[in-house]
Amino acid sequence: MSTAIDISSVVKRYGTATALHGVSMEIRDNEFFTLLGPSGCGKTTLLRCIAGFEDVTGGEIRLFGRNIAALEPNQRPVNTVFQQYALFPHMSVIDNVAFGLKMKGVALAERRAVAGRMLEMVHLSDFADRMPAQLSGGQQQRVALARALAPAPKVLLLDEPLSALDLKLRQAMRVELKTLQEQTGITFVFVTHDQEEALTMSDRIAVMSQGRVQQIGTARDIYESPHNRFVADFIGETNLIEVDVTAVSGGMADVVLPGGHRLRCPAETTATGRHHLSIRPERLSLTGTGELTGTVERVVYLGTDLQLLARLADGTPFTVRLQNSARTQVPEAGATVGLHLEEGAARLLAD
Repeated sequence: MSTAIDISSVVKRYGTATALHGVSMEIRDNEFFTLLGPSGCGKTTLLRCIAGFEDVTGGEIRLFGRNIAALEPNQRPVNTVFQQYALFPHMSVIDNVAFGLKMKGVALAERRAVAGRMLEMVHLSDFADRMPAQLSGGQQQRVALARALAPAPKVLLLDEPLSALDLKLRQAMRVELKTLQEQTGITFVFVTHDQEEALTMSDRIAVMSQGRVQQIGTARDIYESPHNRFVADFIGETNLIEVDVTAVSGGMADVVLPGGHRLRCPAETTATGRHHLSIRPERLSLTGTGELTGTVERVVYLGTDLQLLARLADGTPFTVRLQNSARTQVPEAGATVGLHLEEGAARLLAD
């Protein structure tokens, strides 16, 4: 697969503050690629550098092999969808969608035909003659997408476009966005702080923190094989346990768990000593005796799941997720439980 965007050692400074510290990554053609991280991590700054709204301080961004540093935003074959949809309130829906084509000098009949196809793609053909104020938030979001897609950009940049929608609508739009990307074959670069959005839509994810890339991989890679504590803790729920590492070889480590049980597990570090182990809550089960022992402090009912909040003997907090069913035996607060780790559940992290 060819490379759509090649980002090489990009630095961005604002005065004495550095927003991006030598960021490098390749985004493939026809890929749904997500920049994921907390507020202030640099993900939107990087998106704005690709769009041309910000100049890079150092490094290089190449779009389909071409250095785009000298190109103005309107000269780059990219379009951007922002958090605020910025639809023209005095224009009908179809005229909003056709606006970019009008600016390119496309004839009226052709641009209305293209706009009509885009509205059909986002399931808004019946709303073509309405004004933006007559639409719901989700419908306005679809119009903004159709407008961005109409000029057939090579890359579509999306800066947290679902953040203003309610939960049910966000969930529905995740499916629609991924379907649109597959239908059009356009490279999507999506910015979000929402881990669930990233996991459900992305072909690959770049997890960012403090202006640096922490890890790039598929949703399964990122979730199942986090490199360090930040990635493990930011993506989904995890239990971080400090353990003694007695030996590391061939990507595997021998560790001693709190309570003395010995375990061999995959390792992201080559160093012995004290390090952190990541164990996902759903990869545990309750037993009479297990690799770990804890005291239940609280049971939280979550519908499909039950969440057990426990604490190990050394004071380390611990979470267990159990599938809820009529047969689920739920211990009461104060009960001592044995915790059994599924095979491959534990991963030693690089701190």
